[in-house]
Amino acid sequence: MAGSATILGCLGPRLGRDEAAFFRDADPWGFILFARNVEDPEQLRRLTGDLRAAVGRDAVVMVDQEGGRVQRLRAPHWREWLPPLEQMARGGAAAMRLRAQLIALELRDVGIDSDCAPVLDIASELTHPFLKNRCYGTDLASVIAGGRAVVEGLTAGGVLPVMKHMPGHGRATGDTHKDLPTVEASLEDLRETDFAAFRAFRDLPMAMTAHIAFPALDPEHPATQSAKALRIIREETGFDGLLISDDLNMEALKGSLAERAGASIAAGCDIALQCNGKRAEMEQVVTAAGSLTPAAAARAAAALACRRPPEPVDRAALSAEFEAMTKASDHG
Repeated sequence: MAGSATILGCLGPRLGRDEAAFFRDADPWGFILFARNVEDPEQLRRLTGDLRAAVGRDAVVMVDQEGGRVQRLRAPHWREWLPPLEQMARGGAAAMRLRAQLIALELRDVGIDSDCAPVLDIASELTHPFLKNRCYGTDLASVIAGGRAVVEGLTAGGVLPVMKHMPGHGRATGDTHKDLPTVEASLEDLRETDFAAFRAFRDLPMAMTAHIAFPALDPEHPATQSAKALRIIREETGFDGLLISDDLNMEALKGSLAERAGASIAAGCDIALQCNGKRAEMEQVVTAAGSLTPAAAARAAAALACRRPPEPVDRAALSAEFEAMTKASDHG
């Protein structure tokens, strides 16, 4: 089991010798990839192999491959996917399941075994545009149906899902990449909608937090850095899996990277996520996050135990079924 309570990014499409040595010493639990790390399948396969070799084990390698604007593997080497909200309108949950399985197979081909999905945030007319078309619906039932379809598809394709953004991002009118949104909903309203979406997926092995202030949970700290909020979230949803902070570089959080990481772990996050691959910032996060606690190590081990090989499938037939389903929905 990894020593560091971190998931880290790397700087470019190839792992340098010094970077590999840093990862060997830092020993992050896993890695996350972005578009800057992606050129073509052969290169990406080599990178994921090199990352695992650097830490000497079969570490989790994750990515955000939601479809639409948020997909790191793109044409011409990978398929372009509709935004999830549009896909749900053009095929519903059945199409979402097929496409999630196809996405998972693409990811596994290049050594990626975890996708930061499903997005279980409930969209509304107030949801910020950076998030809205990444959602699966504007009501609880649609979000649960789409989310379960994505989980089933990813799992069938041999990829671990990471649900996000707990306890719910859909009510936020701001972009957490730029500032800290505040959601004024009451605890009762959160229980009936936002929490309920995550409660339906409490069996999943991993989840990611939201950098959002919820005064009903904690008037002083964003959820990622609030012991009170994280305790309430776990109690209300029943989720006891591995809890990962959202990216610590987002401007919703204040202070140095060390302060952000330390506060997130102290509040109850199991893993601090630092994505940009900058060495000085990664060093701060690794030092401040420290080692996995015994509880976090147990949750991490349980998540790893959920990894499975892809189910045998005729990929061409699966793709044809997806295309037929999507075209049928277009005409009717």
